[in-house]
Amino acid sequence: MMQKTDPRQITDNVIELIGRQWTLITAGVPEKFNTMTASWGGIGFLWNKPVAFVFVRPERYTDEFMIRCAEFTLSFPGPAYRKALNICGSTSGRDTDKIAASGLTPHTTSRGNVTFEESRLTLECRKLYTDTFREGGFIDRSILDQWYTTHGNLHNIYIAEIIEAWIAPDVANNML
Repeated sequence: MMQKTDPRQITDNVIELIGRQWTLITAGVPEKFNTMTASWGGIGFLWNKPVAFVFVRPERYTDEFMIRCAEFTLSFPGPAYRKALNICGSTSGRDTDKIAASGLTPHTTSRGNVTFEESRLTLECRKLYTDTFREGGFIDRSILDQWYTTHGNLHNIYIAEIIEAWIAPDVANNML
C-alpha cells in the first residue's frame, strides 16, 4: 500500500527519474482512462506551489483525456518495468489494451485518479495551465528541426500542481 508524503520530501533525482527511468502520464476515470510513457517533463516550484510539467503531442490518445480531465497522475514504476513502459509508449490505447499487454495493475487513488500498483512514486496533479509550443517561440531552431519537422505536431504543455504524492513503503523507508 502506498504511503502519502509531502511532495517537498521527494529526494529523487528528477532528471534521472523522468529522463532515464521514465514516467507514466495517466488521465481519465477508473472506468475509462489512458496512459502513456513520457521521458520529457519536470518537477519544480512555481506560483508558490510544487508543480509538475509534462508535454503531450495532440495526436496521442492520452491527450484527449488530458484535455477533458482536471487531474492526472505521474507514476514512476522504475527500471524493473522497462518492458511495460516500452509497451505503454509505443502502442495506442485507441486500438490496443495496453494495460493488459503491459501487465500493469491499475490502482484508483482516494481522489479517483488512476495510478499503478507497480509505481514506486505517484504524483497526483491538478492542471493549472496549458498551452501549445509555437514555432516562433523556438530560439534554438535546431530543436524545432530535430523534434518536430518529421516527428509530428508540437507538444501541448501542461503545468499542474502536485496535490498528492504517494510512495511505496520501501521507498518511504529509504527516505527517512
